[in-house]
Amino acid sequence: MGQGQQEKVATSLAGTVSEEIGASLAEVDAALERLYPGDPGTRQPVHTVYVPGDAFAAGTVRSWGDQALAALDEHAPDAASFAAVLGLPGELAEPVYSRVRAKLEREPIEDLRVDFEDGYRGRDEDRDAARAARLIAEAYENGTAAPCMGIRMKCMEAPVRDRGIRTLDIFLTGLVRSGGLPDGLVLTLPKVTYPEQVTAMVRLLDAFEKAHSLEPGRLGFEIQIETSQSILAADGTATVARMIQAAEGRATGLHYGTFDYSACLGVSAAHQAADHPAADHAKAVMQVAAAGTGVRVCDGSTNVLPVGPTEKVHDAWRLHYGLTRRALARAYYQGWDMHPGHIPTRYAAVFAFYREDFEQAAARLARYAGHVDGDVMDEPATAKALAGHLLRGLDCGALDIAEVARLTGLTRADLEGFAAPRRGDLTASAQ
Repeated sequence: MGQGQQEKVATSLAGTVSEEIGASLAEVDAALERLYPGDPGTRQPVHTVYVPGDAFAAGTVRSWGDQALAALDEHAPDAASFAAVLGLPGELAEPVYSRVRAKLEREPIEDLRVDFEDGYRGRDEDRDAARAARLIAEAYENGTAAPCMGIRMKCMEAPVRDRGIRTLDIFLTGLVRSGGLPDGLVLTLPKVTYPEQVTAMVRLLDAFEKAHSLEPGRLGFEIQIETSQSILAADGTATVARMIQAAEGRATGLHYGTFDYSACLGVSAAHQAADHPAADHAKAVMQVAAAGTGVRVCDGSTNVLPVGPTEKVHDAWRLHYGLTRRALARAYYQGWDMHPGHIPTRYAAVFAFYREDFEQAAARLARYAGHVDGDVMDEPATAKALAGHLLRGLDCGALDIAEVARLTGLTRADLEGFAAPRRGDLTASAQ
């Protein structure tokens, strides 16, 4: 065989066979692209903070950070005492503690929801909704906003439907008139039971976009899972999967409501918790339904507040830290925080999670990127997970780009390329 000539290999099938199979699967190919676009690649907040609409103020974000710092000063004034409370290993004590304090000073809240549902006790919802819009618009303008901010409206059930629609209209109209919708805007629809309620939210947002000549699909929303019917429908199907499709691409997240869901199943108050078996089942169904769709899953909260004498605060911190670490291990990278005292342990858990195996993850990804054999044979899907892990650590402040680059030899753009391969790349590169 001459130089440059390729050896011919024998085949048995006519070329038309492949063409016919391709034609028969064209609809499936299109459905995969439409229904499972993959993660959007944007930053996911590590938590969502709920503040009642009548209590939200211009200084809320900074106030929560100051209260969290004061809690540290009073109950864990140094790295050693904080590490002793949470059981952090010695090598993580100082890096985690210093980063927690820096985070509380720089960006105490990553995602804030002004609450007009269960937490709202105001007497003039019109006024409070308009005020929330004005304050959020001002916060984004002057640089004091959390990265993500928005409201939780009332649900689509008949007794409160009109009130919820009006509040959302007032809030969004106020933002538009104050200069436009911020990039970090997030809306939450609570107590969703039927996919038709999601469809109604889609129609509502579509009508608002048309009224203001906004780009179609500009407004997305989170679906809050708080009822048993949202997990399992009367016909035995997984309602939450149908809800994602009913959102027509507007769903951004599924948020688990710990206490409403537990009560719906008859779990007694003393046992309502994020680690109850009923909670684990619901979140597992949510996670499977959302996988590949670009919709993210958010864990619920604990109602045990870190208040009172130091011993009680430490107990509450240990509980919250443990629940957060448990959720992270199960790939629930976001949760609710209901009190400023929860924020130190939220960030401690998140930072420890990303730092404790950082060097190992970075080394594995570096070997994979450099095609170097090691003691673990990683596949493209694992490289995707490793890169995603490092990116989440960077986004929240657990890791610095300089140390990631030093250990991996990769830029952020390189990491993003590994974390979000095009459809088919994983299979093709594994051949």
